Amino acid sequence: MKLEHMDEDVRQIHEASMQILEKTGMKFHHPEIIELLQQKGITVFGQTAFFTREQIAEWVSKAPSVFTLYARNPQYDIVVGGDNVECCPGSGSPAISDSDGSKHPAMMSDYVNFLKLYHQSDIYKMNGGFVVQPADMSGKHGISMMLYATILLSDKGIITGTGPREEVQGVMDMLGIVFGKEELIQKPRAITIVNTNTPLQFDKNMLETMMVFVKHSQPVIIAACSMAGTTAPVTLAGTIALTNAEVLAGIAVSQMLREGTPVVYGSQTTTSDMKTGSIAIGSPEGALCYEYAARLAKAYGLPCRGGGSLTDAKSLSVQAGYESMLTYLVTQRAGMNLIFQSSGIMDGYASMSYEKFIVDLEIIKMAKRYLAGVKVNHDTLAVDVINEVGIAGQFLTTDHTMRHCRKEPFIPEISLRGTVIGDPSEQLLEKIRNRKDKMLATYQQPELPQEIQQQLIEYLVDKGFDAEYIKSLSQM
Repeated sequence: MKLEHMDEDVRQIHEASMQILEKTGMKFHHPEIIELLQQKGITVFGQTAFFTREQIAEWVSKAPSVFTLYARNPQYDIVVGGDNVECCPGSGSPAISDSDGSKHPAMMSDYVNFLKLYHQSDIYKMNGGFVVQPADMSGKHGISMMLYATILLSDKGIITGTGPREEVQGVMDMLGIVFGKEELIQKPRAITIVNTNTPLQFDKNMLETMMVFVKHSQPVIIAACSMAGTTAPVTLAGTIALTNAEVLAGIAVSQMLREGTPVVYGSQTTTSDMKTGSIAIGSPEGALCYEYAARLAKAYGLPCRGGGSLTDAKSLSVQAGYESMLTYLVTQRAGMNLIFQSSGIMDGYASMSYEKFIVDLEIIKMAKRYLAGVKVNHDTLAVDVINEVGIAGQFLTTDHTMRHCRKEPFIPEISLRGTVIGDPSEQLLEKIRNRKDKMLATYQQPELPQEIQQQLIEYLVDKGFDAEYIKSLSQM
């Protein structure tokens, strides 16, 4: 952690974070973590730990700057860190939003549908987690059932849920069945998000999730979701400093549990709406918080997570479009390594939308094309072609246009261009729905060895799930 690598704004934020951890500290609601902190020489009073800047620097520096997350299908292995940017699914929404803004509870069938959609998209190399929270899959060991669905329906990199120690250990047991217990220790196979409880706390479930993942050498994302004006200072600099303090404390603990364990600096911090007190995820302040999170993480030499195609809009609307484009573009440009909530999310995380999922795929591709910039060389300058066509000529039928027409311009899948006869809003919505239906209709379930599948089913039956229900997932 070298201050000379930080610009002045980032250095001041870092300094403020160190003062927070030294003076106010961080509360850990778990006796085993408190004991660990004391063993490592951290000053503890009750459940509150006080870190010196030297201790933070020492422990954070032990985390790797880059690691590989290995998928069941090697073509989806990803490098987490450096300049690599990967899109990740939405997470945590309890409801589904229809195009008109009406909502209904998310069900396991919706969870399955979104797994299929993320699997079908060539943008994604990761799948799973709490894409939605199914109302018909609550209670103990629900994260195990969602993990089974992820393994069954996709062979991409795995995101999992969080919970108490017993439930998270179940996740590790299932990953051991699929990949082998020894290989699981050698290769990161799944990642999860360990959230802080702002301001300045970690709860028992999150700490137990961290402990189980780190024990099995699986990476964790330490993330804060501070809300400027409610759970954090209304000024963004103070909010970012608070977020930074929480995340660094969590990263330090992860390294105390197991030095060198892969860990990601995470932030979903944004502002609050001062009229209502609600979270404002599609705000320019949120975009700034994600940008600063990436800058801080890179200054510390850590992989980072944040951002997404975020909106507070209640329906598929112009608001959903401009807010999502802003937050995604900023996050991609900042080099955020893992961009969660990158498609489908709406209404301050309260719902997922099938239609917005498709729109966000277009937003992501447009943003990537913009950030790819302009390639300048002899061929692209096309001086010879311009001179050949001459004054008042046309370029449509030239060989140069034929060579470049499918790769130079962005070709939208749903956007309307040119003359439209009829209601353009209805036609756009029809294209969106047709795209979604085509993705689901062409989905093909990846192979999973029958022996492994049967072992997973037996494991879940032993946890109390109905065998026929488990088998029905692939027919949903």
